[in-house]
Amino acid sequence: MSLKSSNKVDANRYQLEIAVDADTFEKALEEAYKKQNRKITIPGFRKGKAPRRFVEKYYGEQVFYEDAINAIYPKAMDEAIHEAGLDMIDDKVDFDLVSAGKEGLDFKATITTKPEVTIEGYKGLTAWKKKVEVTDKDIDDELAHVQERNSRMVTVDDREAQNDDIVEIDFDGYVDGKQFEGGKAENYNLTLGAGQFIPGFEEQVVGHKTGDEFDVNVKFPEDYQAKELAGKDSVFKIKLHEIKKKELPAVDDEFVKDVSEFNTLDEYKADIRKKLTDAREASADDSVDNQLIDKLVGLVQAEIPSAMYENRIDEDLRDFSYRLQSQGMDIDTYMKYTGLQKDALRDQFRPQAERQVKLRLALEKIAALEAIQPSEEDIEAEYKKLADGYKVEPEKVKKVIAVEDLSKDIAVEKAFDLVKEKAVIAEGEPPKAEAEEAAEEKKEPEKAE
Repeated sequence: MSLKSSNKVDANRYQLEIAVDADTFEKALEEAYKKQNRKITIPGFRKGKAPRRFVEKYYGEQVFYEDAINAIYPKAMDEAIHEAGLDMIDDKVDFDLVSAGKEGLDFKATITTKPEVTIEGYKGLTAWKKKVEVTDKDIDDELAHVQERNSRMVTVDDREAQNDDIVEIDFDGYVDGKQFEGGKAENYNLTLGAGQFIPGFEEQVVGHKTGDEFDVNVKFPEDYQAKELAGKDSVFKIKLHEIKKKELPAVDDEFVKDVSEFNTLDEYKADIRKKLTDAREASADDSVDNQLIDKLVGLVQAEIPSAMYENRIDEDLRDFSYRLQSQGMDIDTYMKYTGLQKDALRDQFRPQAERQVKLRLALEKIAALEAIQPSEEDIEAEYKKLADGYKVEPEKVKKVIAVEDLSKDIAVEKAFDLVKEKAVIAEGEPPKAEAEEAAEEKKEPEKAE
C-alpha cells in the first residue's frame, strides 16, 4: 500500500488517494476465489471445482473484485491515515474507485477528521472553592436522621391524639345526607398534621381519645378532583380505634453500639464530622473542577464536525441503555413510558455531549502544546488500576485497550492536572455575574456549525 496524495477539500475533510500494489491485490483476488468457489457452478465442472480463470471468463473478470477490495480496504485505510498523520473521527467514508486490474488497485477516500484546535489562556484560570465547615448542628442533624431510622411506633392510651401521631380510624362520609363513593374505610392509618385528607379533617381528630366516636365537618375544596363533591359540605362519622406515636431511642453510648462500630457517642460524633467534612471537601473540589472545565470549553476555538457530537451522543446513549438494562428495562420501553421520540431523547444528551467533546479537544491540544507524554510506569499503573477494577489480570485488559488509546487518556488527565496546578483558586463563591453566565451557557450550549 502507498499513499499517493492527501488533500484538504473542506473544513475537517481530507481526500486520500491510495494505491495497492499488484501482488497484494492478486493475493486478495485469489483468497476471494477460494472462499466463493465452493458455491460456484460452471458448466463442464463439478460444483466448486472450476479453475479461477474459467470462473472469471464465465462471470466476468471483475467477479471477485468487490470481495477483494473489501478485504484490502481496512488495512489500506489504516496505513494511509497513519501515514498522512490524520485522526479520523467518523466511520462514514466517501469511496471512489479509480482503477482496479492487473496493475493493482487505486482508490480515493474522503474522510472526516478531528478539527484543528486553538486554545490560549489555559494557565492562570480562576476558580472559587467554597469554604468547608461542619457545625455541631450538622452533626446533631445527622444523629437525628439515625434516630429516625431506628425509631419504633408505640401505642398511646393515656392522652388525646395530637399532631404527628398515627391514628387508626373508621370513617364514613356523607354529602347532603347520603353516602358518597370512596368516602368510607375501616382501620385506616392517618398521620395527623401530614395534610393527607381534606383541609380541616385532621385538625378535628386531634384532641380525641381511643374509643371516641365523633363527627368531622368539612367542606370539599372548590377544585376537588371529584367534581360532584367539589365545594360541597360533608360530614364524616369517625371511630378512633388506636393512637400510636413514634418513639425515638435515646442518643447515648448504648445507642451508638447498636448503630455503629463505635463504643462511645464522642467517637461516633467524631466519625460523623470526618465523613461530612470529607464529603463536602469532595463536593467543593468537584465544583472547582467544573468551573475550570466550563472555562476550558469556552476557550476552545475550532470548527467542530457535527459527527463528533453525534458519535458522543451515541456513546452516552449506549451507556444509558446499559444502565436501563441493569434495572430490567430497555430503551424502547423507557421512551414509551416517557413519551419521548428518538430525536427528543438525543437532544436531551446533546448539551452534555457537546461539553465532553470540547473538553476532550481542549485537553488533547494542551497535552500537545505542553509535550505531555505518559511514562511506561504511568501506563502500567493505569492498566493495573483498570484490571483491579474489573478483577482480571492486566494482560487481559491490554488485549482490549490498546496502549496508544490508553496513553492518550493518561495524557488528557495529566493536561487537566496541569490546568488545575496553574489555576488560581480563591475561597468563596463565584461572582454573581460569572455564575449566571455559566448557567446560561449550559442552558443554551454552543452549536456546531
